[in-house]
Amino acid sequence: MKRNLFTLIISILTFTQTFAQSESPYNTSFKVDAPVTAVGMGLSGLGLYLMQQKEPFTEAEAMNLRKSDVNSFDRFSAGNHSESAKKVSDFMLYGSLAAPGLLLFDSKINNNTGQLLALYVETMSITGTIFTMSSAAFPRARPLTYSPEVEMGQKTRANSQNSFFAGHTAAVSTISFFTAKVFHDYNPDSPARPFVWAGAALVPAAVGYLRLEAGKHFLSDNLVGYGVGAAVGILVPQLHKKNSGLSISPSVIPVLGQNLDGVSLQYKF
Repeated sequence: MKRNLFTLIISILTFTQTFAQSESPYNTSFKVDAPVTAVGMGLSGLGLYLMQQKEPFTEAEAMNLRKSDVNSFDRFSAGNHSESAKKVSDFMLYGSLAAPGLLLFDSKINNNTGQLLALYVETMSITGTIFTMSSAAFPRARPLTYSPEVEMGQKTRANSQNSFFAGHTAAVSTISFFTAKVFHDYNPDSPARPFVWAGAALVPAAVGYLRLEAGKHFLSDNLVGYGVGAAVGILVPQLHKKNSGLSISPSVIPVLGQNLDGVSLQYKF
């Protein structure tokens, strides 16, 4: 399975090189983007595994949880638990995954479908890495664990300590801001840009609210997830943009007297 997935990634990134990038605002490089994407997906998988290895609460520990132990900024949502809000947030997450496909109705973007797909996969792999590794490193009880109405079995699962930070919010934020950024770069003079950016801001905010109501994440978890997602969704296309001043490129890095292949981030004034 892993071998097939890696082959798919390589095929996608190789496919982008068959397209003339003259009409695209972006430059992509197999030597840079393939390793970044592959490493990102690998680290995401590792982070997910580590998330599942967290030591769960014992029943005694779960029973001793008190809302007063939560910081004052987040305390208002301690004890939230809405199954309907959870289901709607799941639907919005899965539905948003195909949102960049709407960009293909633009003929200029459609002519660079392979490049767009490669950038999208790379962007999501970076968000996935940041989310899973952060969640694995910083366990935090979900708001629902403070509710007396939630079954003990749910409170004593390892997943109940995955509050920080909000993965749904981060993923949807990445997708929506990535979509808006690509549309913006391909259509710098479009009168629709303010509406596209407004939608990009509102959709992940709605998901964050639903995750708050569902008792999956505190407000601070959602704010971090929203910020991380927006930053990655905007920065990855920007780093690939032609003549942006920012760029990523292959480089040779001297380490202990040896030259190692690597990737460098450059800014040109």
